[in-house]
Amino acid sequence: MTAWLARVTRPFTRRPAAAPAAPRDEAAAWRRLMSARLRVAGIAGALWATGISGRLVYLQVVQHEVLEARASRQHNRTIDLAAKRGDIVDRHSRVLAMSAEADSIYAVPGEVIKEDRDAWIVSTVAKLCGALRDCTASERKTLVERMVSKPAFAFVRRFVEPEQSARITALNLKGVGILKENRRFYPNGELAAHVLGYVGTEHNGLGGIEATYDKLIMGHGGIALVQTDATGKAFSRVEKPPTVGASLELTVDTYLQHLAERELRTGVARNRARGGTAIIMNPRTGEILAMANAPTFDPNEYRAAASIERRNRAVQDLYEPGSTFKIVTASAAIQEKVMPVDAPIDVAGGRIKIGARVVHDDHQYGTLSFSDVIVKSSNVGAIRIGFRLGTERLSQYVERYGFGRPSSPDFPGESPGIVWDADKWTESALASVSMGYQVGVTPLQMVAAVSAVANGGQLMEPRVVGAVYRNQLRYPVPPRAVRRVIDQVTAASLTTIMEGVVERGTAKTAQIDGYTVAGKTGTAAKLVDGRYSKQDYNASFVGFVPSRDPALAIIVVIDSPHAGTYYGGTVSAPVFKRIAEDALRYLGVPPSIDGAPPVLVARAPLAPPARPQIHPTAARGPAGADGVPDVAGMSARDAMRVMAQVGLTPRLVGDGFVIAQVPSPGAPVSPGTDVRLVLGRLQARRDQDTTAKP
Repeated sequence: MTAWLARVTRPFTRRPAAAPAAPRDEAAAWRRLMSARLRVAGIAGALWATGISGRLVYLQVVQHEVLEARASRQHNRTIDLAAKRGDIVDRHSRVLAMSAEADSIYAVPGEVIKEDRDAWIVSTVAKLCGALRDCTASERKTLVERMVSKPAFAFVRRFVEPEQSARITALNLKGVGILKENRRFYPNGELAAHVLGYVGTEHNGLGGIEATYDKLIMGHGGIALVQTDATGKAFSRVEKPPTVGASLELTVDTYLQHLAERELRTGVARNRARGGTAIIMNPRTGEILAMANAPTFDPNEYRAAASIERRNRAVQDLYEPGSTFKIVTASAAIQEKVMPVDAPIDVAGGRIKIGARVVHDDHQYGTLSFSDVIVKSSNVGAIRIGFRLGTERLSQYVERYGFGRPSSPDFPGESPGIVWDADKWTESALASVSMGYQVGVTPLQMVAAVSAVANGGQLMEPRVVGAVYRNQLRYPVPPRAVRRVIDQVTAASLTTIMEGVVERGTAKTAQIDGYTVAGKTGTAAKLVDGRYSKQDYNASFVGFVPSRDPALAIIVVIDSPHAGTYYGGTVSAPVFKRIAEDALRYLGVPPSIDGAPPVLVARAPLAPPARPQIHPTAARGPAGADGVPDVAGMSARDAMRVMAQVGLTPRLVGDGFVIAQVPSPGAPVSPGTDVRLVLGRLQARRDQDTTAKP
């Protein structure tokens, strides 16, 4: 090796001058030298290539997945695009909740050179907050931290007001943009807030129907892929757009909801109460036409509302129903034939002792009939009926009416209530349950139970979703009968007794001119710190109207009235009356007492059927001076306009075009008279006319 190195380095070593070599020897030496150098260079190149190849194999094979993920994180930014939620409408397709486009402000700090980025962030945040005009010091600090930690994409603020968006656009800031997002909007503000619920920033339902049917309404989200270069500057954007979710049609009627909320709010304020609930239901189908709570909130600004305001009292708050629960005791006794409705019951001067406990009535009655025990709301009488029934039979009817379990799938947050197991009932517990104590119910459960009486003994499942719209098709949700609680004879007998409560009993303030009303009052002391309060009560009234052909079942519960009176008959029954009066007028329900005689229309024996014609702007006959104008065949809007022009008040029933009216055309009326307009589809009317016999 030493000799070989000596030969290689010999040309670079100074030696004493020697005698010139022969030319052939010099050429051979030069070739040997170059050959050695090439071998060194080749070995070095081979070693270098081997090292590079090994490194490439390590990076591209062993570290492939790790490096690919790192590059993807550095250069690709995935933004989830929320799906557009479907609309929620009322039973007449009036919009209650919708999704509208709103501007969201974002920033991409990576578009700025890294050396200048920190200064740019501070300056940009200051300008953005100046344009927004409502930034707090904490928000400024958070925004700076967010932009430092997320150079590829960072939200500045989501769902800004249009004027804020316009001011930021005018700044024309580098690295700042505006993204269109869908924001949930409730055009009616507080109306039906507890039924609808509300939606969070991430477009997920957080309460009410929005949460219950979140997956159905939400649809499918989209994706935006933003690609950036090494400096963080975006150069490409690819989107997969989101899809629209299904729409829901509720059983709620916007007008009836407004009516219930208005009258409940008035009743709570007038009685200086803590809050209240009112529910309007169709007893034949279980459809909830209105569900109102006080206090309430605006779902557009749900964060500003207190938790008590967002709480749906109608399905979440439990209360002891008091005397309204005597309907259950009475119906069980009638159904089981414990005693006839005219059987005398000794109420012992309104006082009964049960162990160490004494129960009093508000009045010192002597002997009352079975019916009058309910009409006069005697606790002592109800206890005696309960004792005749016994624990086993009474507990069976409590279960049959649906107490102790959730009543509707549309409200998964509904409280099941509190009902003791029958084997735990003592004599005192039996007495308490008989008169509506020691049992916890929700207002929805109570109105559903009374609706069963109104429906001839058939309990219907309460529901608030009437139909689902998906892919431009409507899928109705049919009514569901839960079970038969009592037979029709028992329901009729109990209805007569409940009519007596309104006619001559504790609910005279619920009487409505022209209509028979069946109902029951309830006044129950609230349990406070384990003892029944003498200041706080739940005052309630539940009933249905018209009693013999029910169109509406309504419950009103007022929490802790403090305006001098706290009885259900003086606090809640008047609210029921005001709601029912306007609701009956709005729905066009004819009076059940001394109603107007039917309008008879003579037909010519062989006259061909007359087809209604649509008149877009005016009635055919003269208006005003010649009586009620003829609006047959007109649309509802045109008919209302014509009636308003002559000073008459139209009341609409049904959908479509006018097919009948009461009073009849030409009838003499005074200004302000109500005119009932029956609407229907023209084709259906033509079919009827074609098949009608003279």
